[in-house]
Amino acid sequence: MTFEKPKNILITGGLGFIGSNLIRKLLLSTSHKIFNVDFNGYASSNDALLDLFSKNDDFLERYKYFNIDLSKYSKVEKILNDINPDSIFHLAAESHVDRSIDDPNPFIKSNILGTYNLLEVSRSFFNNLSSKRKNEFRFLHISTDEVFGSLGEVGLFNEESNYDPRSPYSASKASSDHLVKAWFHTYDLPTIICNCSNNYGPWQFPEKFIPNIVLKALNGEFIPIYGDGKNVRDWLYVEDHVDALISIFLDASPGSSFCIGGNNERTNIELALYICNYLDDINPGKNKYSNLIKFVDDRPGHDRRYGIDSTKIKSLLDWEEKYSFEKGIKKTINWYLKNRFWCQKMLNKSKYKGERLGINLKNYLEE
Repeated sequence: MTFEKPKNILITGGLGFIGSNLIRKLLLSTSHKIFNVDFNGYASSNDALLDLFSKNDDFLERYKYFNIDLSKYSKVEKILNDINPDSIFHLAAESHVDRSIDDPNPFIKSNILGTYNLLEVSRSFFNNLSSKRKNEFRFLHISTDEVFGSLGEVGLFNEESNYDPRSPYSASKASSDHLVKAWFHTYDLPTIICNCSNNYGPWQFPEKFIPNIVLKALNGEFIPIYGDGKNVRDWLYVEDHVDALISIFLDASPGSSFCIGGNNERTNIELALYICNYLDDINPGKNKYSNLIKFVDDRPGHDRRYGIDSTKIKSLLDWEEKYSFEKGIKKTINWYLKNRFWCQKMLNKSKYKGERLGINLKNYLEE
């Protein structure tokens, strides 16, 4: 699929980590008009976009933001008709596993009801498009590998993997995936599903695993690692993910799905030690940062291993990750080292009092 002229692109969750990086990329590399729908929750921030606009305010002519909660059907309906989109990237979601354990309700409301509302409004909108616009319209649903559950020591997730979610978060995302598939098969809405591995990079909300370790180390706070620290995740640099999404948007067929991974599996303790050792090199303290690591009680339903086989997107769409783990993680750590004020601002905004992230580490310290 190619573009003869600029299009109206609707992005939900565009104030989130992946969404804001996607908007930056589209503004920098295309002439499309970008419409960002985000209800500005605790993890939302427009700072990544303001950073871009400060360097070139011409992008503001092609960007518009709407503070809309997708759980409000009438508001979703109105904004979609006002925007008149040619395609949709649906990224809006509650995504923090620990928060979903403490309170599943926002995840059901956002990830399931919000997706349902967007699908229903999109279906009605799509049915009234001209044949030419219907042929080019796409609804990209950005999901997670966590919907597939937990892997053993061998094997990888792919597009044929069974769904087996273990947390309220992953269950809500699995539900939304099933809705998206149903709207394709039942109503012919041209949807595509993308299941990605753990993203990381600059501008990620500081409660997430990598920035959380960096910030706790720099602040001299104890770094909690769940269980034995041997849970494995496949880490994908956010710019590589964004490139994959754009490739899918341009060339993938409706009804298809793609697994996107970074080919960078690391245990949690391995990653924590890497971060601490790198900080020792670039920002040495009185003691080794790794001395701050403490193992704590595992969280409920903690998946042991994730890993993605990206063969399909690499072979069909010629996508390839550009960032090695070493290049991506060092760039990320350096960014957080220079942007601690932004991180503190975001943490102050979130005011999270949940049990899982509010671990009392005094129980784990040696006498």
